[in-house]
Amino acid sequence: MTEYLLILLSAILVNNFVLSRFLGICPFLGVSKKVETAFGMGMAVTFVMTMASIISYIVYKWVLQPIGMEYLSTIAFILVIASLVQLVEIVIQKVSPSLYQALGIYLPLITTNCAVLGVAVLNKDLEYNLLKSVVHGAGAAIGFTLAIVLFAGIRERLEKNNILPSLQGFPIALITAGLMAVAFLGFQGLI
Repeated sequence: MTEYLLILLSAILVNNFVLSRFLGICPFLGVSKKVETAFGMGMAVTFVMTMASIISYIVYKWVLQPIGMEYLSTIAFILVIASLVQLVEIVIQKVSPSLYQALGIYLPLITTNCAVLGVAVLNKDLEYNLLKSVVHGAGAAIGFTLAIVLFAGIRERLEKNNILPSLQGFPIALITAGLMAVAFLGFQGLI
C-alpha cells in the first residue's frame, strides 16, 4: 500500500509532468486563462491519462508482447490515446457545449499531448503492473490538473494587476510558470 501511495504522491508533486518533466506545456499555457476552462481541461486529461494507462498496459502486455511486436508500442499507444480523445470530445460536446467551445482546438490536441503519451511510455519503461500503471496515470493526471488550475488562478489575478507593458500577456505567464516550477522543486525532498 505504501508503494502505491509513493507512486501517487511522486506523480502529483515530485515528478509533476508539467512542472518537473516539462511535458504537456501546450495546453498548460494555452488553456490556463480561466480557472473553469483549466479545470475542464484537467478533467478531460485525467480521464484520458487514466484510461490510456489501463488500455496501453493491456495492449502492450496481452497483445504486443505475446506476438513479439513490442517495437510497435508507441504507435499502438498513440492509437489508444487518439480513440480516447475522440470519445471525450463527443461526450463533452453533448454534455457541456460551452466547455467544448471554451476548450476549442486544445481538446482534440490532447491526442498530441506528450504528457499522455509520456505516462504510457513511462509505465512500460518502469515495468509497472496494471494497478501501478493506473495509480501512476491517475497521479500524473491529478498533478497536471493541479498545475493548470493553480496557474489559471494566478493568471486571473495577474490580469487585474498593474504589470509593466513589456511583461503583459505571455511574458509574465512564462515567468510565472518558471516560478511555479521552482516552487514545485521544493517537493523533491518529500519522497
